[in-house]
Amino acid sequence: MPPKQKSKKMKTPPNNRQPEYPWEVQTNDRDMSLTEHLQDLRSCLLRSLAAWALASLLCFYHVQSIVDILTAAAGNLYYMRPAEAFMIYMKLALLGGLLLAAPFILYQIYRFVSPALTARERRFTLMCLPLTLVLIIVGMLFSYNFVFPRGLEFFLGFAAGKVSPLLSLESYLDFLLMLVVPFGFVFTLPLVVLLLCYLQLVRVQTLQKYHKHIILAAFILAAVITPTPDIITQSLLALPMIALYECSILLAKIFIHV
Repeated sequence: MPPKQKSKKMKTPPNNRQPEYPWEVQTNDRDMSLTEHLQDLRSCLLRSLAAWALASLLCFYHVQSIVDILTAAAGNLYYMRPAEAFMIYMKLALLGGLLLAAPFILYQIYRFVSPALTARERRFTLMCLPLTLVLIIVGMLFSYNFVFPRGLEFFLGFAAGKVSPLLSLESYLDFLLMLVVPFGFVFTLPLVVLLLCYLQLVRVQTLQKYHKHIILAAFILAAVITPTPDIITQSLLALPMIALYECSILLAKIFIHV
C-alpha cells in the first residue's frame, strides 16, 4: 500500500484590513495580549498628554488676547491675591489647550477602541466624534453671545443705591464658565439620543410619545441651570433644548431603522 500523504493545512493569513479613509485605523484580527493592550493605551495617553501640553503652551502664549476677549463685557477687573492672576492665566491656558487638543485626543481614544468595533460601529463613531466637538463649540458660543450677557446684566443691576459691584477676575471667569460650559454639553443632546437609539435602549416611538413631558422638563432644567429668574434667559436655554430634541428624533429616524 502506498504511504498516506499528510494533508497540508493551509494557514489563513490574518485579515489586515486596509483603511478605507486616511483617518481610519488599520485593524488586525489577531488577538492582542494584555501587555500589548497596556502598551497601546500608554502610547495613546502619552500622545494625548503631549498634544495637550503643546496646545496649552500655545494658548498661554496668547493668553492675554484670550482674557481680553472673555472679559470684554465686564470692563475693569481686579485680583485680590498676588498669584491670583497667574493661576487664572494658567487655568485658562490649560482649558484652552484641552479644547484645542480635543480632536487629537478623541482620535487617540478612537484609535485605541477601534479594533474592538465592527465596521458599522466605526462609521458611526467617526460620524459622532467630529459632530460632538462642533455641537459643544456651537453651544458655548451661543451661551457666550446670548445667555451670558443677560445673566451678567441682571446680577450687576440687582444692587441699587450706594452698593456698587467690584468684580474680581476669578469670580467673573468662574461665572462665565458656569454659564458657558453647560450649554456646550446640552447642545450634544441629538448625539446622545442617537446613541441611545443605536444601542436600542430607547425607541423613536418612545421619544415621540413623551414629547410634551420633554418640553416641561426642558423649562424646569433651564430654570435650574440659568442663574437669572427671568423667563427670557430661561427660554434661551429651553427652546434650543426642545429644538435639539426634535432634531434628535429626526436623526434617529434617518440613521436608525425603526
